[in-house]
Amino acid sequence: MIYSVDKKEIEIGISACLIGEKVRFDASNKPSHFCIKEFSAHVTYKSFCPEVAVGLPIPRPTIRQIKRGDMIHVSQKDGSGDVTEALKAYGKKVASMTKSLTGYIFCAKSPSCGMERVKIYSPEGNALPSHGIGAFAKEIMDANPLLPCEENGRLNDPLIRENFVARVFAYKHWQLVVESGLTKHKLTTFHSHYKYTVMSHDLIAYKELGQLLARADLALEEQASQYILGLMTALKIIATRKKHANTLAHIQGYFSKHLQANERQELCEQIDAYREGLIPLMAPLTLIKHYLLNHPKDYLTQQAYLSPYPDVLRLRYAY
Repeated sequence: MIYSVDKKEIEIGISACLIGEKVRFDASNKPSHFCIKEFSAHVTYKSFCPEVAVGLPIPRPTIRQIKRGDMIHVSQKDGSGDVTEALKAYGKKVASMTKSLTGYIFCAKSPSCGMERVKIYSPEGNALPSHGIGAFAKEIMDANPLLPCEENGRLNDPLIRENFVARVFAYKHWQLVVESGLTKHKLTTFHSHYKYTVMSHDLIAYKELGQLLARADLALEEQASQYILGLMTALKIIATRKKHANTLAHIQGYFSKHLQANERQELCEQIDAYREGLIPLMAPLTLIKHYLLNHPKDYLTQQAYLSPYPDVLRLRYAY
């Protein structure tokens, strides 16, 4: 990482059942190995169970999303025990209390906590297209569109897991910069650290963010607001091998005058092998870091792309 941060400084909201709390409808939990065994070493969790918070007991009858007319209600399958407004109100309350959160991990498919694809039913009990969003989760996400959010099930995908963690650490870096007192210089410096990160996700955003910071007609607050929204939106896009390879090739250019012919050839072969899916991203990155030690480049050393989060998480070894 290009900055150091204590795990206590990175606070992640999380569905309580994912870290072992027995709060589900059947008095069970749904522990996430990644959340408990790996990510927890680098962050602090703040757990929530909105269903318990609004007064539902443990154990309890299951609840579901039911569409009546144009409205989605959250209640028991027979329509009794409607907790829609209670869940929304609690979501608004939590959102207002947790502006310091750096990310949130929701329990997938939950009528209260699901991020997406939550099952919706007709009043008669027929399944409708699963386009629902948990009543509580929606309030959290609507209140802070910058907040990196994911579901436990999606975090089993190595690309999505790496993307989420990278967004969390980038967003924390931004929060620290803002807390220190944002200036034009700090904004442009922050952007310089994330240039290659953005390039690996969205080349159009890479160009647009540079143009945004070059504008002299915007007040700092408005410029910063547009910038961080653009950055976090771009980082949601999963970086492909092709985009990573393009970024690696740009970085390679910094060493063109310093490497021997065989070294240049080795790096080219590593980048090509990665592009073709033969080796993981960490292979060419390790070689670049080796060359960077021998031929220091301050600009590259400061690139978040090379070490976006603690290397011990080993997230770039899987793809």
